[in-house]
Amino acid sequence: MPQHDRPHPRRRVRGSRTALAALAGALLLGACSAPGAPRAAAPTAPAPSAASPLPTAASTPGGTLLVADFGADTVTFVDPERGAVGSVRVGRAPYGLAVGADGRAWVATAEGVAVVDTKTRTRTALIPYRTTGTGPVTGGEYRGGGMGIALSPDGAHAYVGVNVPGTTGVLEVVDTAGSEVTMVVPVGRRPFDVDVSRDGSEVYVTGHDSFDVTVVPVGSAGPAGPAPRRIEVAPYGTEGGLGSWLKPHYAAVRPADGMLLLPFEGERLAVVDPRTGRTTVEKMTADTHQHGAAVTADGRLLVVGTGAVEPGKGKGPSLTVRSPDGSERVYPLDGPHEDVAVSRDGRTAYVTGGYTRDGYWNGITVVDLDSGSSRRLAAGSRPLGIAVLG
Repeated sequence: MPQHDRPHPRRRVRGSRTALAALAGALLLGACSAPGAPRAAAPTAPAPSAASPLPTAASTPGGTLLVADFGADTVTFVDPERGAVGSVRVGRAPYGLAVGADGRAWVATAEGVAVVDTKTRTRTALIPYRTTGTGPVTGGEYRGGGMGIALSPDGAHAYVGVNVPGTTGVLEVVDTAGSEVTMVVPVGRRPFDVDVSRDGSEVYVTGHDSFDVTVVPVGSAGPAGPAPRRIEVAPYGTEGGLGSWLKPHYAAVRPADGMLLLPFEGERLAVVDPRTGRTTVEKMTADTHQHGAAVTADGRLLVVGTGAVEPGKGKGPSLTVRSPDGSERVYPLDGPHEDVAVSRDGRTAYVTGGYTRDGYWNGITVVDLDSGSSRRLAAGSRPLGIAVLG
């Protein structure tokens, strides 16, 4: 059963909280547990097709979705009305992906960074990681290799967080013109997410197992390379260590001021100033374990809720839509989900059902952000990362 934190009694904004140190004997539910925890059998996923049936520019219109099939070795193209329309093989266990203005998708797999021409629906390159020690090429959440990935605003560089099992991870910088790794920077443990400042001068790497964000100043890197800065992000403390549920997962960059927004448990939003390292905490209302996050052009924050960490101690899966003034709408979802992307017009959210623990499913939930109405689409094999094609 894919997992990543060990459950423990919930800690609330609104009352006394049990110490995290007492969690060692808690019943393992499998949501975010440490490596080596017992795993239940996962549902069998149908194998997607090896390639698109229509490999032409006209076959991939704007608004098509692209998802990373963590349960296979493919990315899948998804019509937001009809569902999956074709897949391309990219490499083992793809996790995150990012798409540039030129239509190329950069996909973090266990084997390397795959490059996909989304117009012709072909893989044009597989760039191996420079980092050693990532272990065998395999699947599962604890596999070594790429996790979060992002592109610089000008598309000149791809930044991929590489998991090195058992130790700290690295950020590998890819020159997109030459399709090669040009720089490796140490970051935190298991880099779930990678984000870039609006001006492209900094990269932010969320270290799930190290309770931190690493700020990498790529815009002014000298001959010796950038000097990364670690910011601890732990609004509940770090007492639970690797077994804690209360670790950062995904971040979003607020358009108005460049602050980093990291949601925790549908209770607390950590607002991090990457320049000073100062963190303030705001209240959230969904009362659910939270993973994927995205922000719209007008500053709304979307956060994926995966469900209660323990039965009876929290609410079910949901999508939170948080306005810039802090008000929230919480829309229920049917079953756990992982990540989220937003349509170009900002009116529709696409939430992947892949999830990084037991309970995932092979599809996407489409949510109308005005009404909260939703529908499901069959799409891919345990889809995690998602992007909307231009």
